[in-house]
Amino acid sequence: MKKRLLSVLSLLLLIPAMVFAGGAQESERKTVINFPTAATTGAVYPLGSAISNMWNNEIPNIRVSAQASAGGIANLNMIADGEAQLGVAVTSIMYESYNGIGSFEGRPNPNLRVMIGLYSNPNQVVVTKNSGIDSLSDLAGRRFASGAPGSTTEVETGIHLKASGVDYPDALKVQYVGFTEAIDLMRNKQIDGAWIMAGIPNAAVTEMLSTAGGKLLSIDGALIEKLQAGYPWYGAYTIPAGTYPGQDADVLTSAIKITICTDARVDADAVYAMTKAFWEHFDELKATQAPLKQVDPKEAVKDLAGLPIHEGAARYYREVGLL
Repeated sequence: MKKRLLSVLSLLLLIPAMVFAGGAQESERKTVINFPTAATTGAVYPLGSAISNMWNNEIPNIRVSAQASAGGIANLNMIADGEAQLGVAVTSIMYESYNGIGSFEGRPNPNLRVMIGLYSNPNQVVVTKNSGIDSLSDLAGRRFASGAPGSTTEVETGIHLKASGVDYPDALKVQYVGFTEAIDLMRNKQIDGAWIMAGIPNAAVTEMLSTAGGKLLSIDGALIEKLQAGYPWYGAYTIPAGTYPGQDADVLTSAIKITICTDARVDADAVYAMTKAFWEHFDELKATQAPLKQVDPKEAVKDLAGLPIHEGAARYYREVGLL
């Protein structure tokens, strides 16, 4: 009797260990993906979470964990260091990371790959209607909000104005402020214009056009071609008429594509399965995720700054005739 009791107790003690071991084996059969996105206050973090949930539901042998992050540069550093397998970033800083230039000087990541080309972030230049400003070169000497110091928007302002012959920042009366502050400054007639880089429609641009006497400025096509020679990540982009209040004509501008990027060493079958599932469930995702309304599936492999596509993703794009 005593021996039998000891046997039963021993078996009971073993059960939790057996269950834990079974869970470990299950996780070992999965490809574990860490997916940093952006700050929780923006649109990219919930988008990444929705995509991750879809992958986890549709692909049995992967587990994707979306997480908040400091944004594209941080995501690319995590991928380079092996701390993340996916990330969200624009092609401009991806190009820098891949080649070890700019913010990634001396630290090239030849394993960086594109997985999914999402939507383009266009440059949106708003000026007051009564300013007499009709081109970027007209901004010389004007009061202008170029974005917060060191922000992507501020960098874009500098690149474009220098290409148009304006000595940025010395030739302007620059206000280094974000979108919200720029709205108030324009309403109070303290600035003549502001630079905004964001998906369309953007709330700050809407406010400037509807309540601050603003208009959108077109960027000349020849200037965009000039930019592309030195900065291959730019693409021409049209903001359709009617996107904003009082915008009765198309506006030509430049744009940079946002991507889901990955590492060449991530399993090709897993990347293929994730790419395929994303596009096969694209309409469902688009129904709840506003940024995807700007995405054209046929443009998924365009305007990628010449960056390589992961072989697993390329396999899918070849199947559907995009490569």
